[in-house]
Amino acid sequence: MDLLQHLALGFSVAFTPENLAYALLGCILGTLIGVLPGIGPVPTIAMLLPLTYILPPTAGLIMLAGIYYGAQYGGSTTAILVALPGETSAVVTVLDGHQMAKNGRAGAALAIAAMGSFFAGCFATLLLAAFAPPLAEVAFKFGPAEYFSLMVLGLVGAVVLASGSLPKAICMILLGLLLGMVGTDVNSGVARFDFGIPELQDGIDFAVVAMGVFGLAEIMNNLAQKENRVDITDKIGALYPNRQELREAAPACIRGTLLGSALGILPGGGAVLSSFASYTLEKKISKQPHRFGKGHPAGLAGPESANNAAAQTSFIPLLTLGIPGNAVMALMVGAMTIHNIQPGPQVMSSHPELFWGLIASMWIGNLMLVILNLPLIGLWVKLLKVPYRVLFPAIVLFCTIGVYSLNYNVFDIYIMAIFGVIGYVWSKLKCEGAPLLLGLVLGPMMEENFRRALLLSRGEFSTFVTRPLSMSLLILAAALVVLVALPSIRKKREETFVEEE
Repeated sequence: MDLLQHLALGFSVAFTPENLAYALLGCILGTLIGVLPGIGPVPTIAMLLPLTYILPPTAGLIMLAGIYYGAQYGGSTTAILVALPGETSAVVTVLDGHQMAKNGRAGAALAIAAMGSFFAGCFATLLLAAFAPPLAEVAFKFGPAEYFSLMVLGLVGAVVLASGSLPKAICMILLGLLLGMVGTDVNSGVARFDFGIPELQDGIDFAVVAMGVFGLAEIMNNLAQKENRVDITDKIGALYPNRQELREAAPACIRGTLLGSALGILPGGGAVLSSFASYTLEKKISKQPHRFGKGHPAGLAGPESANNAAAQTSFIPLLTLGIPGNAVMALMVGAMTIHNIQPGPQVMSSHPELFWGLIASMWIGNLMLVILNLPLIGLWVKLLKVPYRVLFPAIVLFCTIGVYSLNYNVFDIYIMAIFGVIGYVWSKLKCEGAPLLLGLVLGPMMEENFRRALLLSRGEFSTFVTRPLSMSLLILAAALVVLVALPSIRKKREETFVEEE
């Protein structure tokens, strides 16, 4: 009964004309920055943060939240159409979403992504409303040792996920971990691996590497081939999925939603881990794993549902524990502190209109997004008809603007260009970039939690195996390693994952 009363309060707050307007504005901005290559929610929210000074607290947070989960919708658009993930979690979307576009099913791919995102967002919002306190308690049980073990499991999963050679995938992950160590040591304050370059003292930003490896490298790959964009657009087909695609996508959507809802609660890249884990799960349980990477609807629906569900449930540790799980949540903390609101358990009791109004606005926002996106699918599909000579300069321009807007540093543009060339070489060597990016994202967090766990245990390495949750995660990671190392499993993996020439 209390839940119904709280939801009634939330909808009464969210349905005011002012809050509806800001929810719509956030959803539109989120979709646009997700669609535009190289521009993500972090720089957008950072630039709009001063605007919250003049807005009521609830309206400001509703708008910023709409930008965040709206970008999850829009980020899949460029991933599907031009193989350029607009968001970190959309990296996996490229694998099957772009292949569906190449197979003439661009409209169906965008529709599957939009409908999967809507279902996942609605379910995760209900989960947030009903189980926020108990689920937050589960996340609270995770200490530094558990976080480290979870990230180890995520990296092992990335090896299992990666197509191509297993040794190459391991090397790419290790390289990502090494790149994540570049910059100033947070404990000692000593600069490391910066080679005397001041700009590297703050580390290498993920977006810079992603735009280079997936953006510029993809352009180089296409420029090295004859232009075949016309052939793709001639086979676009229906703008909505057929029955076979819906039958294959629906179960994956449900599994991805459940998986993303669970992983999104845990601080530390929940949406990224969810999309990768969902793709791995779908490929492992599929009776036709060879279809993945070639335009399988399940390979698109699962990760898209997972990352959108994780984006919604990532608000649980923020609103209930005051723990920001990612950069966007950290900016949300800044928006709350601007209005002298301390994130944490007291938000539910001292500011119930903000807490429940924000939750209700998420459901309304997801409805707005599916209404906005599905009718505009035809517009997004038209991007495939744009000639390379027009599209590629535009992509380079948006990538450059997006990378520069992160730190307003020209050096980042040079780094993006370098990784573009390196990414092109990797593509020729059949080295997948996704494991490297995951290693780059998780590396600094792994190091921080590893050190923190040892500090709390006074240097006892046994803390990682004496804590039940940490030990369970490490055992699961070790089991995956053993399974992949078995000759029969490894042979089957090579048959399934190694990309055909």
